[in-house]
Amino acid sequence: MVKNRFGKGFDIKKEMLAGVEDLREHLPGFMKKTVVEEFKREGIVIGVSGGVDSAVIATLAVEALGPDHVYGLILPETESSPSSRELAMRLCRKLKMPFTEIPITPMLESFGVYEQKSALMRELFPQYNPAIHTTNLFRPSGISAERLLSVPSIRLSDETGSIATKRLSAPQYLHIVSLQNVKQRTRMVVSYMQAEKMNYVVSGTTNKSELVTGHYVKYGDGGVDMEPIADLYKLEVFRLAELLGVDKKIITRPPSPDTWSHYTSDEDFNLRMPYEVLDTLLYAEEHGIPEEAVRENLALDIGQIEWAKKHIQSMKNASRLLQLIPPVFHK
Repeated sequence: MVKNRFGKGFDIKKEMLAGVEDLREHLPGFMKKTVVEEFKREGIVIGVSGGVDSAVIATLAVEALGPDHVYGLILPETESSPSSRELAMRLCRKLKMPFTEIPITPMLESFGVYEQKSALMRELFPQYNPAIHTTNLFRPSGISAERLLSVPSIRLSDETGSIATKRLSAPQYLHIVSLQNVKQRTRMVVSYMQAEKMNYVVSGTTNKSELVTGHYVKYGDGGVDMEPIADLYKLEVFRLAELLGVDKKIITRPPSPDTWSHYTSDEDFNLRMPYEVLDTLLYAEEHGIPEEAVRENLALDIGQIEWAKKHIQSMKNASRLLQLIPPVFHK
């Protein structure tokens, strides 16, 4: 009689993380081979954000090629968190890799990003003053017991906390997202300028959870030469960071694109659920793990799981559009 491995007590997260130590051993070799043999380049440029994904990539790259063949770019702008810059600089110094800080604020100002955003904010909140107020997008949780519509809203905060919220119309939402995405695309342009000057490749930092759900910007953080951790779930990246000895302040920091003046985690808006839930559901689907085991691992009811699955599927659908190769007319 074959024992059912998905019986009571089956730990999905434990199984997911079981192979991370092997990944830690093989990833540097993959990165070196990709750079030297496939691209025939001399090193790697990495946008170092102060987040766990770029910290893992930088640490692996230094191990693969040595610090003299890894170049860090710290690319802050007006609305970046000061802690992002501090953590990024500390990481580069710890790894003994050269780096440059290039503020992208002047470029964004020339595009009118801040001017347009301020005008939209004043349309929503007449009292808005960028000197004292911060803003961020949010949506209802994807695993809430309440079935709330996934309508994007914007929050206005000051030093005392949240002071007002407004729901966004579709045109308002599209406008503000277009402005935010320019930040990622500007960072991509700067990264390639540096990489081409040095005969280096640009390494991406997108993980599997982000890739599958479309949580990246086309021709922004998605515009890279290589993606070393794109087959690792976010929980695997966290575990890999621990094995690599990444600063705990980076590991425990809520993941964020860091493009909002009010620090906003990935879980607040795009994902609408914790990575623990997202990765468990994605892994269970990929490996045919029954719903009974999923419920036991997540302690969620059937309705919450189904609601989360629907949201994940909608994100997957959006991701497929991002990954489409540009159609070509054939004569």
